[in-house]
Amino acid sequence: MSPDRDPVTGLPIGWPVALSGPAPGPERIRLDGHHVAVVPLDAAAHGADLAEGAVGPGTEALWQYMPAGPFPDRESFQTYLDGCAASADPLFYAILDARTAKAIGHAALMRIDRANRVIEVGHILYTPALQRTPGATEAMRLLAGYVFDLGYRRYEWKCNALNAPSRNAAQRLGFSYEGLFRQAVIVKGRNRDTTWFSMLDGEWPQIRQGFDRWLDPANLDGGQGLRLGALTTAMIPGTPLRRATKADAAAVAALQEAAYAPNRALLGVEPVPLLTPAAEVLARYEVWLSDHGEAPAGALVLDPHPDHLTIWSVAVDPAHQGGGLGNALLAAAEARARDLDLSELRLYTGDKLVRNIDWYARRGYATERVEDLADRRLVHMRKTLA
Repeated sequence: MSPDRDPVTGLPIGWPVALSGPAPGPERIRLDGHHVAVVPLDAAAHGADLAEGAVGPGTEALWQYMPAGPFPDRESFQTYLDGCAASADPLFYAILDARTAKAIGHAALMRIDRANRVIEVGHILYTPALQRTPGATEAMRLLAGYVFDLGYRRYEWKCNALNAPSRNAAQRLGFSYEGLFRQAVIVKGRNRDTTWFSMLDGEWPQIRQGFDRWLDPANLDGGQGLRLGALTTAMIPGTPLRRATKADAAAVAALQEAAYAPNRALLGVEPVPLLTPAAEVLARYEVWLSDHGEAPAGALVLDPHPDHLTIWSVAVDPAHQGGGLGNALLAAAEARARDLDLSELRLYTGDKLVRNIDWYARRGYATERVEDLADRRLVHMRKTLA
């Protein structure tokens, strides 16, 4: 997006922010998920449970990069929790096992900048009972969703640059790396270079669906199917496509309309991709854009499943048709399937769109079945990657 220019000086300036007033502050509320619940930290109620996995010999690594700890006994740990529970910034939450209601971790929303709508997640303590479980991911999904629902524009993750697990977790969760702040702080008498990551409100609809696809029982039953890091990525390896954001909704709608409107006369009904508003498309599907100047020339809309990748739509602006962009988008879909460790691609198109059916067939897609709907017939096609 090109910056605006000041009408007097002609210098570039940032775009206007619709909600420029302060965001509401986060509250001590309960967030319920399927695997965990995130609740206000209560030192008395949660202390004993948390101490089981966070106190004593063998727990030192949990606290290595934390500003507090390790704690040799429950008394010192309880004092620490008392301070956490009384704090408003950082605002601490306990993470409870949804089945047992037992506290198995904590996290905090912190550096709460209501005026600029910026907030950070930190003080993340995952006991062994929470580590490497769906609940560990779900806790971060619940907090991120809460933050963006409150209207924050920027969600931050910062960690010791030496903390490789935290850096990897940030990227897996969909945060974007922003840089290294050298000699940022002193922690426990030692230097800490701090690595910064962020997630923006415009990126959240696409990242959120990555969380939700990963957490879907159909994906987790029998072991992890789709990988979260692949679902939240902002790129398809080997392609120039970028992940769409909320700011692209109008451009996506215009592109879809231009690309599919000519099919109305052939179909006699509204083309399927035009039945869903662009904002809903961004919320439900992966949307990948091929930019040309100020507007996207092509859009690839995908719907990943644990066992296959559905190509929901391939749209090329009429001004850019005939130049190979459609082929490039279809190739990108195959690259995306491989990145998701999937070998089967599926798509559907109208039975009257003979040229489309032929185009897909020449690229290796075979007709699997024809579906009769009330107002149209859909041709379902499939391709298996080598």
